[in-house]
Amino acid sequence: MARLTSIVSHMFLSILLIFSSLACFTNAKTHHHGFIVQATKVTRLCKTRNSITVNGQLPGPTLEVNNGDSLVIKVVNKAKYNVTIHWHGVRQIRTAWADGPEFITQCPIRPGQSYTYRFTISGQEGTLWWHAHSSWLRATVYGAIVIHPKQGASYPFPKPNRESVIMLGEWWNANPIDVINQARRTGGAPNVSDAYTINGQPGDLYNCSSKDTIKVPVSSGETNLVRVINSALNQQLFFKIANHKFTVVGADASYVKPFTTSVLMLGPGQTTDVLIKGDQTPGRYYMAARAYASAQGAPFDNTTTTAILEYTTTKNVSTKPVMPTLPPFNDTNTATAFTTSFRSPGKTLVPKTIDENLFITAGLGINKCPPKAKASTCQAPNNTRFTASMNNVSFVLPSNFSLLQAHHHGIPGVFTTDFPAKPPVTFDYTGNVSRSLWQPTRGTKVYKLKYGAKVQVVLQGTSIFTAENHPIHLHGYDFYVVAEGFGNFNPKTDTSKFNLVDPPLRNTVSLPVNGWAVIRFVADNPGTWIMHCHLDVHIGWGLAMVFVVDNGVGLMETLEQPPKDLPRC
Repeated sequence: MARLTSIVSHMFLSILLIFSSLACFTNAKTHHHGFIVQATKVTRLCKTRNSITVNGQLPGPTLEVNNGDSLVIKVVNKAKYNVTIHWHGVRQIRTAWADGPEFITQCPIRPGQSYTYRFTISGQEGTLWWHAHSSWLRATVYGAIVIHPKQGASYPFPKPNRESVIMLGEWWNANPIDVINQARRTGGAPNVSDAYTINGQPGDLYNCSSKDTIKVPVSSGETNLVRVINSALNQQLFFKIANHKFTVVGADASYVKPFTTSVLMLGPGQTTDVLIKGDQTPGRYYMAARAYASAQGAPFDNTTTTAILEYTTTKNVSTKPVMPTLPPFNDTNTATAFTTSFRSPGKTLVPKTIDENLFITAGLGINKCPPKAKASTCQAPNNTRFTASMNNVSFVLPSNFSLLQAHHHGIPGVFTTDFPAKPPVTFDYTGNVSRSLWQPTRGTKVYKLKYGAKVQVVLQGTSIFTAENHPIHLHGYDFYVVAEGFGNFNPKTDTSKFNLVDPPLRNTVSLPVNGWAVIRFVADNPGTWIMHCHLDVHIGWGLAMVFVVDNGVGLMETLEQPPKDLPRC
């Protein structure tokens, strides 16, 4: 009788577990959205011009979901340019067709055409974002993705009183597409931006801008969650709020071990979730952002964008806000202190053994002026053209098929699988590099990975032409940042610095100026995944490579079939 009771009890518990699992599954929602990509008249800095936007908004719509939800987003292109949308940081498990980078996972959506992106948010909570991944359209085509915990779950910190999204951007008075097209013609660097923005507005320190300065409310005694996103095109940014400290609780849609800081540094593509307390005298306080400019001698936009943190009990709203003191433009010490503070909340699943060990240099380069070319097309220093590369290969996008189509359908001649696992020549990467190594080769080279491979990538910056901090983003994956440092990576001495206990999980790592960073991940997502510098000027010059990850065993380790409405080249 006792045994029968035990069996019945066990069956009852099993049924309860099944129902609770089903309840979690049925709580997940599918969100449908329509994105119209279109030209919209936008006025900034006393000038009005046609900007490409989504649904006439700048920034575009914020997508709010819960962990486990699915998204169905129909993108209709009513602009005059080709466009794709990338859902930055979304893992896209088995749904690489929805990742969005032009000619990597899809052909562009042509003017007048449409494409529906379908994907699920799985195991990610915090802040991500979406943006165009076609030429320089993301200067104005971008928006936030806010991922709340699963229905019924909570944050691993006290529930904030309110939440705000802060999107840091860049603004050009000229059409950004014209800016990059002119640079491609001349071979020189593109013109720097005319302003930085917070949620699309430059703020009080620019002409014709103060009436639209963004205001963020806070009440005394509150603890608020602020989601900060660097959606600027080409610039790492420092961010501060006058007299207020940040408690960092998340980055790139992963929670982190909380730490306190007075300043953030985000590279383009990175997100940081912070808690701020309304613990100051009620009043008005500037939140401000300006450049972290690590490339010695390179021109940059040295302006400052502001918004206002405004206490709801402030009696005199005309009082001038308090201004924070921002770090010097070249303050690498402050940037490093911030980026090295990140830890995961507990022990992680970081791979301890490695199947694929890559050493990848990342930096700029110079192409000699082609024979008989006009001098006007070689306006980089000494009559040359700027380029960039990884392991001396300057990446070239295909044009007739996307890499994913070519891989999935076995189409020959679109790419080669000979991307080198280490530089073709060993040299003093951060020293005085011989001019003979400044010109890379061009190619559409990929590196193949078996499903489930445990991968380590040592990213090594170079000083070719100029050294600088590069925000390196890997599509389709989060990775563990196990170490970073300055100078040339030395496996004999630097391996001992690896954090294999609680390294942070990121999708974009700041590769230090004249330094290195080491990342690890498990290749558990089939598809073609680009890894590139998120300074758009650099990706256009070829600072990118692609991992091709094979299918595993069974349906759950296999890339889905391509959607019927996948754009054609």
